[in-house]
Amino acid sequence: MLSLGPRSVRLRTQILLLQIAVVGLALGLAFGVFAYVSGQRLSGEYGQRALAIARTVASDPDVRAEVARYAGTPLKPGPQLKDELARGDLEHLADDARLRTDALFVVITDDAGLRLAHPDHDRLGEMVSTDPTKALGGTEYVIQEHGTLGESVRAKVPVFAPNGESVVGEVSVGISTAAVRDQLLNDLRRAGLLIGGALLAGIAGSVLLARRWHGLTLGLEPSDLADLVREQDAVLHGIGEGVVAVDAKWRITVVNDEARRLLAIDPAPGSELDAIGLTPRVLQAFRSADGHPVQAAVGDRIVVVTARAVTRDHRPLGAVLSVRDRTDVESLTRQLDAVSTMSTVLRAQRHEFANRLHLLSGLLHTGRPDEATRYLEDLLGSGPLGATLPGIDTIRDPYLQAFLSAKAAHAREQGVHLRLGPNTWVDANLAAPVDVTTVLGNLIDNAIDAAATGTAAAGGAATDGAATGGAAADGAATGGLAVDGPVVEVELVREGETLHIAVVDSGPGIAPELVDSVFSEGVSTKSGGGVGGRGLGLALSRQVARVRDGDVRLADPGGGAVGAEKSLRGAEFIARMPGVLTEEEPAWAEES
Repeated sequence: MLSLGPRSVRLRTQILLLQIAVVGLALGLAFGVFAYVSGQRLSGEYGQRALAIARTVASDPDVRAEVARYAGTPLKPGPQLKDELARGDLEHLADDARLRTDALFVVITDDAGLRLAHPDHDRLGEMVSTDPTKALGGTEYVIQEHGTLGESVRAKVPVFAPNGESVVGEVSVGISTAAVRDQLLNDLRRAGLLIGGALLAGIAGSVLLARRWHGLTLGLEPSDLADLVREQDAVLHGIGEGVVAVDAKWRITVVNDEARRLLAIDPAPGSELDAIGLTPRVLQAFRSADGHPVQAAVGDRIVVVTARAVTRDHRPLGAVLSVRDRTDVESLTRQLDAVSTMSTVLRAQRHEFANRLHLLSGLLHTGRPDEATRYLEDLLGSGPLGATLPGIDTIRDPYLQAFLSAKAAHAREQGVHLRLGPNTWVDANLAAPVDVTTVLGNLIDNAIDAAATGTAAAGGAATDGAATGGAAADGAATGGLAVDGPVVEVELVREGETLHIAVVDSGPGIAPELVDSVFSEGVSTKSGGGVGGRGLGLALSRQVARVRDGDVRLADPGGGAVGAEKSLRGAEFIARMPGVLTEEEPAWAEES
């Protein structure tokens, strides 16, 4: 049994049947109108033809003379009159006109309406079957009537006397309506062939349109499309990720609320992808559509975007970009890095204190209290971090001290000597330690990598000497002996609540082709992986600084000669961070 439910007939079939019905109805109406108009036109044409014949016969001088001879004379109906009229000139003239024009009849009457000529001789001398009054009154007219010879379109014309002053009779010419119908049927047959061809063309077009609709809707029925829209709306606005979809021509089709918030865009459907305001890194990731996650900075947020191409039946439909917010994760990561840095410094201090305590214990156990006392005095004068990074006492905040000490230790592992600049002075505590360590840490890490890379070919004793630090390093930091090998110099200066940072290295500097784009996302002189690859550190540092109305910029791309004004030949970055210093209790101490 066939189901009568709403899904019993497919949408494609419904559209096809509806279009065929509409085309058929339109063509049927057109055919009906054509038949009616054609019938009226043919009737008019045959009527005018009959009128022309009647006028010709009525204007014939012989006809006018013969009719005038019978006018005004009472005729006596009978066989003698019929024979006379049948052999008369009027009958011959009427028959000749009828045969030449293929008319149904040509009838001539006198002024009383008696037939003087008629195709049926038995009707001669008799009164006509239709009213002759109007024609005998001098008026021509065309009418469709039923007479003794059947239904016909007939024209009636008055016959005037030879002198043209009075009506002496009438001429009635008729053309059978069967002839009109035959002509109309011939016209309708030809029109029917054209209508049939048009109907077949309409059906073919409807089939093609139905197939096109089927392809555009991917074979889905209206109920399926409605369910899909509802499900899409629920999914797009219910998930915690941003979603941006484009069609095969890179025009926006879908953007959910989370994507608008994370990417700071508000495009209208149908907008070009390049015109909606995506950052270059996000746009590049979207167009690649390779499925690889890419980390990017958008405003004050860090996001991870992943783009994938969408196909169906091996036909490209477009691409979809998913956006995940990693701002909080990155913040926690920076905090964890700071804790890890503090832990590293604490482990180094613990190891240093343990060594010093072992030395004191040995001196006391061997009965050398005077030497133990002098050693303690030396320790109290230098402090536990003095040997780690000379000049660290110019910085008040213990958190920043520990951070710089840890970076110095990391630098030594890379064969790089980290030192503080001679103008370093920060007599305040950190109000935003995470932001400061993010900017300062990225700049120092980049400088260490640049310095180590720039002198990697030197190797040998120079690198070993830089890595071991020792007396040479201490002497360089304090203005004594020169330091061989790669060097990174960090200078921190306080200006009210603003912290000024300058970081310079002994590396080869920034390549000329990268100077203008070094802060762009994805631009890096290093190879490496991670989510989205390298090239985010400087962009992130500048973003963090600009959130606080500060900035990070490249003061000198480096690569020039070392002189009196610049002791290192590498690149120099400077940063300005307002509102990160305070005279109150440090923020990290309050949190702990």
